[in-house]
Amino acid sequence: MTILKKTHNSYSLKYKHCNHTLKFGRFGIKTLSFGKITEKQFNLIERLSFKFLKQTSNNKKVIKVWSLALFNLTLTKLSSESRMGKGKGAICDKALFLQPGSIMFEFEGISKQQLSGILTLLKSKVSFKIVSVQLPNI
Repeated sequence: MTILKKTHNSYSLKYKHCNHTLKFGRFGIKTLSFGKITEKQFNLIERLSFKFLKQTSNNKKVIKVWSLALFNLTLTKLSSESRMGKGKGAICDKALFLQPGSIMFEFEGISKQQLSGILTLLKSKVSFKIVSVQLPNI
């Protein structure tokens, strides 16, 4: 059982890990602008990318996907008929405040064509700018 805290801060300014470099996979999807995404929207994006990878890979390769989302914002809501001064309201959803340069997903075992396909699919679904990144060949 997790206890959700109602916070007045919009997001935490410091993360405990560096979120602008690739750590786990060879390819990644990085944000280029500020944005806010709810937990439901993030799960939808994750399911769409998994579905696209399953269709294009034909189950021949082992594909690993890391989602690096730390939801740092709680959204609260009061009923529409409540008067002013009745408090903050109950927690209705969690959200993630995205900063430019933060990596949302990392992939291992996919090709550049599959990555570009995922990127074009996700660009039509999100309201902020994203770009693909890859590790340099050494």
